[in-house]
Amino acid sequence: MRLRVLIIFGGTKKGDFSVGWGMYSPQLPLASGRVPSSSPSSSFSFDAQHADPGGLEAALLQIMHDHHHTSLRLRDQAERAKKDAIQNAARVSDLLVDAVNSGVQESFINEKRIEREIRALAVTIARFMKQTNQWLTTTHAINTAVKEIGDFENWMKTMEFDCKSITTAIQNIHQA
Repeated sequence: MRLRVLIIFGGTKKGDFSVGWGMYSPQLPLASGRVPSSSPSSSFSFDAQHADPGGLEAALLQIMHDHHHTSLRLRDQAERAKKDAIQNAARVSDLLVDAVNSGVQESFINEKRIEREIRALAVTIARFMKQTNQWLTTTHAINTAVKEIGDFENWMKTMEFDCKSITTAIQNIHQA
């Protein structure tokens, strides 16, 4: 907020001036007074110690003082609002991060659980492969034994046939 002070030099007599003030408000009244004739065009300043208690200078000083306190109060309010907004934004950011991270955390936990199950399945598969190889070795040994039994049975049949042939030949020779 700015205080606008308008000093206009000029008038009907030497040293006449007009002063207007306001908070961007053109409806505020204009005050009139006299500038000492020794400096009609020099800079104009207000001094609080030499101001008349009910005069124009005192009123302007009071307005400036009020404006200064108002601007300080507004600056403090704006600073508090800024800090509150930053804290609220940080809180919202934390809540959003927590919301996103909860899904990420759940996915991470599921990923670790799946990895454990994969390792357990790999161990189980290795154990089953070993068992399968043992079964294959055992069935191959049984198959070989069965073949040998089959070969022995075939040899026995051949031997039985040969024995019958020899027995028949001996009987034929003996009868003849």
